[in-house]
Amino acid sequence: MTVPGGIRVRLALALVAIVAGALGTAYLIVVPSLERQLVDSKLEQLANLAVPLADELPERELWDDAVEGFAGTTNSRVVAFEVLSTNPPALLAIADSRRGGSARDVDQDSVALRVVASRKVERGRVTDTTGDYAHVAVPVGPEAILLFRASLADSLATVRLVQKRLLLATAFALLLALALGLTAAGMLAHRLRRLETAAERIASGDFAAPIVDHGDDEIGQLAVAFDSMRVRLAQLDNARKEFVANASHELRTPLFSLGGFLELLTDEELDEQTRHEFLATMQGQVTRLTKLSADLLDLSRVDAGQLDVVEEPVDLAYAVRTLVAELEHVAAASGHVLAADADGEVWALADAGRVVQIGRALAVNALVHTPAGTNVVFRARRRGERAELVVEDDGPGIPPVQQDAVFERFYRVEGGMASGSGLGLSIARELARLMNGSVGLESGPGGTVVTLDVPGASAPGDSPFSRENGAGVRMANR
Repeated sequence: MTVPGGIRVRLALALVAIVAGALGTAYLIVVPSLERQLVDSKLEQLANLAVPLADELPERELWDDAVEGFAGTTNSRVVAFEVLSTNPPALLAIADSRRGGSARDVDQDSVALRVVASRKVERGRVTDTTGDYAHVAVPVGPEAILLFRASLADSLATVRLVQKRLLLATAFALLLALALGLTAAGMLAHRLRRLETAAERIASGDFAAPIVDHGDDEIGQLAVAFDSMRVRLAQLDNARKEFVANASHELRTPLFSLGGFLELLTDEELDEQTRHEFLATMQGQVTRLTKLSADLLDLSRVDAGQLDVVEEPVDLAYAVRTLVAELEHVAAASGHVLAADADGEVWALADAGRVVQIGRALAVNALVHTPAGTNVVFRARRRGERAELVVEDDGPGIPPVQQDAVFERFYRVEGGMASGSGLGLSIARELARLMNGSVGLESGPGGTVVTLDVPGASAPGDSPFSRENGAGVRMANR
């Protein structure tokens, strides 16, 4: 919908204002300058003719005939004045080339009076009720002045013609600017309305149609940015839908299982052994629900920017030994061989509890997705200014096409051994990022290596974290 006084009208009016300002400035510069030049040219021409003629002025008795001849030569009115010795000096017209008229209109001429004081040629423009004139006054001896008075009508007519044509050109240019401004502004407004319609469509949740604008200007760049935003929002919306669907599925499965077992437990004919088996299975589902809810809570805090980590000296070697001790019974139950390769201290600047949480997620991922008999080794090492906690297994490896996807939420590697919620590695990567670190993966047919990389730190000396009992309790309990 076009809004009255919208961008289309405002752009057109702005263009008209610019054109009007430019032409108005040109008018104010050209017309006065042209008029001044024509007047100066007329005065210069008249002076060049008048000065030599003044030298030819005869005796006073012949002035009448002389001024008439001078008038014909210069195409002007010529008046011969006598300078009266009064105080102040006055002029008396003795001869006038205009026959039968009075010289009262020039007997107080300002240009001629200036000659009385300066005794040199004077010139100027004089305007009276009859029009505009070029006046040139030339002294003739000490007691006479010749005044040459030429009309400026022809010169000023040229100025008026230029002025009129400039005004007509200005009016035409303004109309053309208005038409072109409305057309160009309409095209821009149409492109902007398309972006507005696309933005409203995106706001309503429709991300299907691409935003296309073939211009290579700022609006075209804005359209490209809008389309990038559309693609990103579509991806986020799909991720949100998948997240909700996967979370609902992950929550529904153990809930349905618990509901089914509760129904079976109400059967009074169950023997005690079966009842204990059902209770043990239900306990496993509750544990699964508890872990899933904790993972979802961590993810929601990460997304909301509310998950805080602390920076403290952490001995990754001790963290490795703590994790191996914690997961030994899990590895034994699944037929895996768990080992630690961390003899010395490897200090890092990280959150101790989050380091253990990440290491636990990496280890569980290796134990769950590799067959029985696979060796899983924890390592802690320094790499320059960085410190690394590594979980390495000699299992079948992860296919290359799936290696990037394993860090996505709810993603699980295809195959019979895939299990769990698919959140562990995703949370591990987010936690590592919050600690200015990263989680990397290398995998092939000979096994998989997952590395937590965090900033290294110097040994804290007598810090509580240099004592295994203090650091171990703190890390294991978080």
